[in-house]
Amino acid sequence: MAADPDGLRFYVDESALGLGKALAWARKDTIYVGHPLIPESPLGTLDSEWIPAVAARKLIVIGRDRRIRTKPQELALFRDAGLRVFWIAGKRDMSTWDWLTRLVRHWDAMEREIAARGAGPWFYAVNDGGLKEISLP
Repeated sequence: MAADPDGLRFYVDESALGLGKALAWARKDTIYVGHPLIPESPLGTLDSEWIPAVAARKLIVIGRDRRIRTKPQELALFRDAGLRVFWIAGKRDMSTWDWLTRLVRHWDAMEREIAARGAGPWFYAVNDGGLKEISLP
């Protein structure tokens, strides 16, 4: 399925690239790092470069990098840009299939949070049992 440039809503960062490609194949509103519709975010782009670019497009991030909200410089960018993130939580690494099934299982709850929260910054963990808001330091 080809992405709809006018209907983009989600961006999957490099920490979950396989998941991003699977979601982009299944959904018209999802792109990932290195996708042709986001040339300012090629593979290997530093967080300090893609965060403002993705936030400026008002895309919601899906990823696995929990450090994005703890590194002081990145946290400042996160806040200033108004980034919105769904972090696929968990202590153990999972397969792309497991990440995908978790997201699909909680997608309706994610949509409700997007509608309720609107503009960022905000950060939600997507756990096996559901969503949990993580406060920003």
